Amino acid sequence: MSGCDGEKGRPRRCGGRRDGGFVTAEAAVVLPVLVFVLGVFVWALLAVSAQIQCVDAARAGARAAARQESPGVVEDTAARAAPKGAKVTTSRQGDLVHVTVLARTPGPAALPLEVRQEAVASAEDAVGVGQ
Repeated sequence: MSGCDGEKGRPRRCGGRRDGGFVTAEAAVVLPVLVFVLGVFVWALLAVSAQIQCVDAARAGARAAARQESPGVVEDTAARAAPKGAKVTTSRQGDLVHVTVLARTPGPAALPLEVRQEAVASAEDAVGVGQ
């Protein structure tokens, strides 16, 4: 009897392979990798979003400072546009006002990243002076 004969004279498939277990093993390896890559992608999007919010907050604060608003109003204006927990600082150097926004990106503590943005504006009381 050959190795390809079936029982009671019925032919059996010769050379047929069963791959069902391999698909399960491959999925068990690929799924965690896909979840990890998706998590990194979402974290990167959150970091970019925080950076954009810092840019907007610094610009809003610089505009308020240029209008000669009080430092408290400037910091409040910038803080409303900044990500939660952001630190806003203002300073003036000559005719220019500087507003800096520093924030941590949301996400796991294992991936700490701080985003920082500074905006500079010319103070209104200095515009047109000396002309």
